[in-house]
Amino acid sequence: MSYLTQWSFDPFVVVAAVVVVWHEIGLHRLARRSVPSRTAQRRRRSFLFYGGLAVLLLTVVSPLDYWGYRYFFVHMIQHVLIMFFASGLIVIGAPWLPLAHALPVGVRRRLGRAVYLGRWSRAFRAIGRWGTNGVVAVVAFNVVMVVWHLPGPFVFAQTNRLAHVWLMHGSYVVVGVFFWAQILPSYPFRPRLSIMGKIGALLSTNVVMFVLAMALSIFSTHSWYSVYDHVPGVGLSPFADQQIGAAILWVCGDFWALPALSWVVRGAIAEEGSASALFDRVVRAGTFSSVREVPRG
Repeated sequence: MSYLTQWSFDPFVVVAAVVVVWHEIGLHRLARRSVPSRTAQRRRRSFLFYGGLAVLLLTVVSPLDYWGYRYFFVHMIQHVLIMFFASGLIVIGAPWLPLAHALPVGVRRRLGRAVYLGRWSRAFRAIGRWGTNGVVAVVAFNVVMVVWHLPGPFVFAQTNRLAHVWLMHGSYVVVGVFFWAQILPSYPFRPRLSIMGKIGALLSTNVVMFVLAMALSIFSTHSWYSVYDHVPGVGLSPFADQQIGAAILWVCGDFWALPALSWVVRGAIAEEGSASALFDRVVRAGTFSSVREVPRG
């Protein structure tokens, strides 16, 4: 059996198609009131946003999804793609204004007043404040990542298709977007973490991945997940499969963390004027792991 022929259909394909059409409507309406340079900038960002959606589609309709039910290490590839690459591309793509402007002006204004002032939307406003808090976003990202890898929640999602796609993967997307919005600019929003906070967020998240990977491999003597025991047609032992998955978590931590950290440090050097000025700031801060919020402008 070819490893590349197991493609499937998932309702998320329809959702992604609707989002793309909606985004294009918003881009078209914004283009009618913007200068050409701003329109070209939005178009370039849209490709990144669509790239993030494409990565999400890849995880649910491609052979990755089929083999993820048979091999733990393939499932880990899915998780890394969703939390670190798809979510990051969505944030860089900054789809927020085009998605909002796809609505007619009158509807958009009435909806905006209802969301910002209505009683029914208090819970949504609270979630928004919660998600845009720098420390909360970073902690939530790591907690969700760890919890879904515990045996109970993982097996539940693996044995329930709706929970797998919409609950597990959906929560990865949500916390992933909130996390990356604290690291990367996503117009019109700005990260609320300081430079030191961004560095601390990246390093601490990378450490959490390493610890999780070690718990799955070095500190374990057997497979955590009963769903991978005796899968028909799979010759790889469940524990060996789990160790490979742990290695993917370990190695992929560097694949996303080092480029992101490099980007943040370069931005910090540009902001401070020189590497020595940045070093002085770090020394004055007292620690790389301090996380504070930037006051709203």
